[in-house]
Amino acid sequence: MAKKSDFLKTQIEHVDITKHDTVKLVQAMSKMAFSARDLARASDIYDTMLADKDCAVVLCLAGSLFSAGLKRVVYDMVHNNMVDAIVSTGANIVDQDFFESLGYKHYVGNKWADDCSLRDARVDRIYDTFIDEDELGECDNTVSRIADKMRPGAYSSREFIMEMGRYLVKNNKSQDSITLECFKKGVPIFVPAFSDCSAGMGLLHHQWHHPDAHVTIDSARDFRELVRVKLASKDTGLLMIGGGVPKNFAQDMTVGLEMIGFEPRMHKYAVQITVADERDGALSGSTLREARSWGKVQIDNEQMVFCEATIAMPILAGYGYHKGNWRTRKAFNFNKTLAEKKEPVAKR
Repeated sequence: MAKKSDFLKTQIEHVDITKHDTVKLVQAMSKMAFSARDLARASDIYDTMLADKDCAVVLCLAGSLFSAGLKRVVYDMVHNNMVDAIVSTGANIVDQDFFESLGYKHYVGNKWADDCSLRDARVDRIYDTFIDEDELGECDNTVSRIADKMRPGAYSSREFIMEMGRYLVKNNKSQDSITLECFKKGVPIFVPAFSDCSAGMGLLHHQWHHPDAHVTIDSARDFRELVRVKLASKDTGLLMIGGGVPKNFAQDMTVGLEMIGFEPRMHKYAVQITVADERDGALSGSTLREARSWGKVQIDNEQMVFCEATIAMPILAGYGYHKGNWRTRKAFNFNKTLAEKKEPVAKR
């Protein structure tokens, strides 16, 4: 029988955009065609967001990105003031970033591995990446212990993730923890489907053992807080990696404004990197021009890029980093804004 050590040998290494200047590459791609030109235009739009002093950049993350080696990319974006809010799946933030912040790693695997043998060795497979099931269980337990120490009640996912960041102030074992860096920089992280990840297991354990007084996640509060982010920004730009819930949640900020009596303001910029098809009507592949019909996205500065994220994201983010417009950006610190409990009132 195969042992765990037979599978968990070589660690995934996260790409460092600060060491790879992609400016000339992107400029050359702009003179090509097909997806190369699309990615070049998307990179320019993202750089324009960074140069626009009135624009708050909202990064949306779906798919297994950090386990695949993109964690350092997002860390550098947060650290260098290239993103102002994050909307993500729970897997990226909890199972992958927070997991590595506790000192655990993802490992190089392969898609032809015997999944029955992996199960016997308590190794989980993410396409061609391996993760230790027992270490993931300890991540679950850590989430449970964090909840145990909180006052019982309803919290937004952002508020709970801030508690995870506070925990990492003393317990971080990673050089590039996104959860911790966002906590330090005041960048809010929203996970609309918070229970659909390792955090759900941790909260299950917490609530099971505290049935009468426990922490719970209020997804409506998530949306309310994200609408307040929109209200606190003159303009917003979306950089969406993948689709799904994070994409729709962030796009709906504009619709939310109208719902509570404010003048709707569409996102000024939008870029999406996806491999999903639009023809089945599913959200992940729906185009940004389609979103215009819903009043979500302006179409003057929007770009779809049909490409896999581990290829496109380092090129686009590296372009934005080495162009340098982030150097003069002022941090929004939306966590500080959201700490103010008084809600803005619409003028009717």
